[in-house]
Parts: sequence; structure tokens; C-alpha cells
Amino acid sequence: MKSLLSLLLVVAAASGLQMDPKSHYSLRSGSRCRNGGTLRRGFCDCPPGFSGKKCEIDQSEECFSGDGRDYRGTAAQSESGQRCLGWNYVRIVHRLRPVVQDGGNYCRNPGQSDRPWCWVRSGRKITKEFCKIPRCEEELTPESCGERRQKRFKVVGGTVTTVETQPWIASIFHKVRAAKRPVFRCGGTLIAPCWVLSAAHCFPDGAATSVSRLSVVLGNNALNETDLQREQHFQVHRLIVHEEFDNKDQSFNNDIALLEIRSSSGKCAVRSESVRTACLPPEHRMLPPGAVCDVAGYGKEGEHLWYISQYLRQAQVELVAQSVCTDKDYYGGLVTDNMFCAASPDWSKDACKSDSGGPLVCEVDGRMFLFGIVSWGHGCAMAFRPGVYTRVTNYNRWIRKSTGLSAITAGSMYPQK
Repeated sequence: MKSLLSLLLVVAAASGLQMDPKSHYSLRSGSRCRNGGTLRRGFCDCPPGFSGKKCEIDQSEECFSGDGRDYRGTAAQSESGQRCLGWNYVRIVHRLRPVVQDGGNYCRNPGQSDRPWCWVRSGRKITKEFCKIPRCEEELTPESCGERRQKRFKVVGGTVTTVETQPWIASIFHKVRAAKRPVFRCGGTLIAPCWVLSAAHCFPDGAATSVSRLSVVLGNNALNETDLQREQHFQVHRLIVHEEFDNKDQSFNNDIALLEIRSSSGKCAVRSESVRTACLPPEHRMLPPGAVCDVAGYGKEGEHLWYISQYLRQAQVELVAQSVCTDKDYYGGLVTDNMFCAASPDWSKDACKSDSGGPLVCEVDGRMFLFGIVSWGHGCAMAFRPGVYTRVTNYNRWIRKSTGLSAITAGSMYPQK
């Protein structure tokens, strides 16, 4: 018996295999115990709350952060309620990958998925299904603004994208008596956990707007789809339209508004891969003409289309010099000092109807800063008629005064010249 055991150990060592602890064979001497485990006689002696061959399984982990790549809990149930199949079983019997070495049949994210998943049996087939695990609540702070996981490139001439590329974008809805469901009204930008910045013209009734009819969704990939793993839903607690906005003459000056949001449980937004805040630049600072920025929204893909995109789209545009935008061949005196213009050089990309209120963000030192709010323009993607945006940096003091937040701007992270 002893010689047989020795032979098995030699064969295992030569082939690089690990012997199963349950068979009383030891782990290879090079194995290291994790999470404070101690190696005793070739086995990991795990501290309370941890298990597995290397103490890699955290039995107390009940939620996942980010995309769940680091999740090491014991959840083993799919969203449809099915029990997960063992990773090794699926690999060996059904020859399906990816391989998870330390997962057993627990939910994991070994690839590029949005969240932990597992293999489940669906009739005679083995299919991939996301797991029934809640996201951990992560605090949104000024220090975490402007971050996004993916970077791809209304929006006319743009491309369909995922909300992770624009995790600060908000969808503002309005309840209409004649409609069964709330109707999309405008876009917006999350600038603090409880505050969304949008355009004043999105609320034609101004201060008389009934906030009980408004709602906001963050993390929205498509207006006609629901993804509870990505989305966060809110009621509007308070609406503040700039007191000097007057659009009777279609001037759009001071086209800016704030929405204070709360969930049904009274909470504000929490940080996730699909929900983050955009940074606000310091007061009266602006990037030079020609700087490339992103504009995003759910608006029309063409001026003459009767329907909006439904899916989130984004495009890259360049900032236009103020002297050019106020030239008589462009908009002349219609563009005030509280506005700026942006367009693509070939006039193929632009914001359009229903993109109103959405963000124009520019990357500075690795973070995305909100420089503009989609405001107005003549047509969509027309030559010499660039999109016009509210100049956010003219309103830093108004934003701080209206919200009562002293740390609303992330100017400390903006490179000083």
C-alpha cells in the first residue's frame, strides 16, 4: 500500500496534477494558503469564514463589486433559480470553457462578462446564465468621478455603445396621463450621488413642473429594455431650473437645471460599473478649440426620423472656437457667452432631438469632465450649424449654491497650468 501511494504521488508530481485533499493526498509543496490560511502537513488549515483547497472561498461574501471578477463567495444559483453545474464537470464532460480552478460549482466571472455567471442545464443543453447575486453598494465620491471601464467610439453618425462607456448618463422620464408607461423626456448627467444636471428647456413649466410625474433611471442601456443588474431607479425629490432661463424668444440662455433624486427607500445613487459621476471642471475653464469630446444620448439618429434611437449612442465631436461659432456664417449673436459649439470636422456627427440635457464630456488626465449640456442647434449634423451646448463651467457657483455641496467640483484633479 505504501509503495502504491508513493507511486501515485510520483506520477501526480510528474504530470503537474494536484491531489484532492478529500482523498488524504497532500497539496504540492509549492501551494500557498490564502486569506490567512496555514499550511499543515500539506493541507491548508483555513480560518473561520474561508474554505477551499487554498482557503480561496469567502463564505461571508454576499455581493459583488465591479464586474465580479474578484467575487469568491458561495452563491451557486442562476437568475432563473437553477443550481449551477460544477466548472470541472462541464469542462470534462461537455468540453466547455472557460475553466475555473477554484470555483467548484460557485458563481464566478473568469472572462469579460458584466457579472458572475455559471453553467446551467437547460433541457438537453448546457447554457451560460448570470447568477442571482446583488451588487455591493459602493460610495460615490468626488475622488471617483470621471472613471469608466470601457472606452469605445442621439447622436447622429455615432455608434451604439454600452452604458459602461458613459456611466454618468441619466434618462429622465415623465408620466403622461394618456400613456401607460412614463415617456422619455431628456437626458442628464450624474454629478453627485443625489444630483443630476440637465437642460432647463426640458422642463417648459419651469418651477411649476410637477416633480411627482418625473423619474430618473441611471445605468440605462436602452429605453425600451430593463436590466435590473445595471439600472438604478429614482424619483425626483426636487427640480431647480435656473432662475434666469427664459426661452420665450428661443434664446436658450442659462439652459441648465438640477434634479435631486432619491430611490423609493430614500437612497441616492451608488457606484457601479454602469453608474458613476462625471467630474466638473473648475470655474470658467475651457479646453482649446479642436479638443475632441464625447456626446451621448438616446435621441434621433437623423433629423427627419420620427422615432428616437432607444439605444444609447455616442459620438466624438470637436470644440469649435467661440469666434467661429458667433460668426455670421454660423449662429451670429444667438450664441452667448454661456454657450459653446462642437461638431465633427465633416459635419457627419452631432447631437439631435431628444439628446437634450445629455452630456458632452472631455477627457483630461485620464478622467471625463462635463463641459457641456446638449442645448440646441439648427437641424442635426448640418454644415455650419454645429451643436450648441450650455457652458457648464459658467455655473459652478450656481451648482454649489443650489445643491449645498462644497465638494461638487473635482477641480483638484484637473491639471493646473
